Amino acid sequence: MTTLTIARPDDWHLHLRDGAMMRAVLPWTAQHFARAIIMPNLVPPVVTGAQAAAYRDRILSALPDGMDFNPLMTLYLTEDTDADDVAAAHASGLVKAVKLYPAGATTNSASGVANFDKVRPVLERIAEIGLPLCVHGEVTDHDIDIFDREAVFIDRVLDPIRRTTPGLRVVMEHITTSNAVDYARAQDESLGATITTHHLVINRNHILAGGIKPHYYCLPVAKREEHRLALRAAATSGEARFFLGTDSAPHTDENKLLPCGCAGCFTAPNTLPILAQVFEEEDALDKLEGFTSRNGPAFYGLPANEDTIALTKSAPTLPDQIDTDDGPVTVFDPGFDLTWSVQ
Repeated sequence: MTTLTIARPDDWHLHLRDGAMMRAVLPWTAQHFARAIIMPNLVPPVVTGAQAAAYRDRILSALPDGMDFNPLMTLYLTEDTDADDVAAAHASGLVKAVKLYPAGATTNSASGVANFDKVRPVLERIAEIGLPLCVHGEVTDHDIDIFDREAVFIDRVLDPIRRTTPGLRVVMEHITTSNAVDYARAQDESLGATITTHHLVINRNHILAGGIKPHYYCLPVAKREEHRLALRAAATSGEARFFLGTDSAPHTDENKLLPCGCAGCFTAPNTLPILAQVFEEEDALDKLEGFTSRNGPAFYGLPANEDTIALTKSAPTLPDQIDTDDGPVTVFDPGFDLTWSVQ
């Protein structure tokens, strides 16, 4: 196959940041993706409907002329979140999900949840109105090894929340383990799971073997090879519960290369060429459209995009870095030559 046409994709987990960084990275998503679930972990976080509306306005104002892109807004769940405000933001059509960060789990998550009992009324309310809960699935206990934090979260936090909140729709975001794949497969249609581009490509050796590679450091951190293979099998399976959430997370090189560098891989420019290659290697190009363009909208109760994009078998021309007013941002390097281009 040398040409593949698919419904225009969506990104169900995206960091756009704000200000100069947002203006620089937004076009790289908008040229390929019609919609994206926008992460709310700004400083300060997006916790109210009014803040989400203002952030959406800033995104649309930064969108270059001629580009068509619909940011799907989320609210950052805190222990002080007002359930009525969440319900009103959802009823207005503005907010498509609530985001749960365990406090301290990742970038700008200090305002997240430490005591899950305090957010039960909000969880019950969003279950009642059908608003999905997007979950960063890691515990933050210092005595739990960082490579085990996703599996422990499923047992200690996620499964109890789902059992005590009937009807709650949950997205397990950026899953990284076979444990998460197995858990997702054992649940009903109220649970979906996103998989990133970079977790299909790298394992923990890529970060640590032969020297530390800061641009491969992300949270949740990449795991053993057996887990990467489980993710590839899930993504390319055609199962509706798995869909694309890139977790594209730009940081300037200055912030990535600090003694305590930031977590995140910037994959917006080359996600689709990488995915086409991964799916081709797995003899599953016929499943690519489902993963990128159909399974996510179906879970969120939205129609698939009517317009299409075409990928062709040719080496793409992509930058190694992009420039922002805050400094350069390195584009994720998959570690192999790409053979598919987006037309």
